[in-house]
Amino acid sequence: MRQVIGALAFLTILLPGLANAHGNVAMEEDPCVRRVGGSLVHFNAYQPQNETKGQYCTDIPGEGETFLVLDLMDPALRNMPVSVRIVKGFNGTGDDQTVAYWPPAIHPDGVARGELKLAKGLYTFIITPEGFSPSSYLLRVQQLDYSAIARQATVPLTVFLLLGLIGYELSKSKRLRGRTAQGRL
Repeated sequence: MRQVIGALAFLTILLPGLANAHGNVAMEEDPCVRRVGGSLVHFNAYQPQNETKGQYCTDIPGEGETFLVLDLMDPALRNMPVSVRIVKGFNGTGDDQTVAYWPPAIHPDGVARGELKLAKGLYTFIITPEGFSPSSYLLRVQQLDYSAIARQATVPLTVFLLLGLIGYELSKSKRLRGRTAQGRL
């Protein structure tokens, strides 16, 4: 019986985390936010032809026309030239792989935006404010992120295994075995 109570206590501790799995995320923990120097930037990709209200960060579901938006959250970044380069692959080296380039420009409204056609594959979105080292995002276009799938499956699988263990322990208990034996008589 103690094991059952312990398991239920464990589940009540575990399950509230499921309710806030996304949405109550601090800005520093948002996967779409990067630190460039001491400043924060926020990246979003949109594909209105696939989903009109869909916003994507690193996992873009389909190929085709993609609108890229970089929010320069820190006012200091808005007053300095910022360049953006999108490179096919994930190492960010080699100009021959560049699929889009936005030259250094000042963005007083705090938004750098562009449009390009993305094919299936991996890309690196590189942000370079003048005077700072570059920061980058890995973009997956029409690809599965197996690590995210594994993270999402961990909690339900743990709950399932825990409930199986509870059921097994209950089936072994003398009290339950006594009830089933009396029911057969």
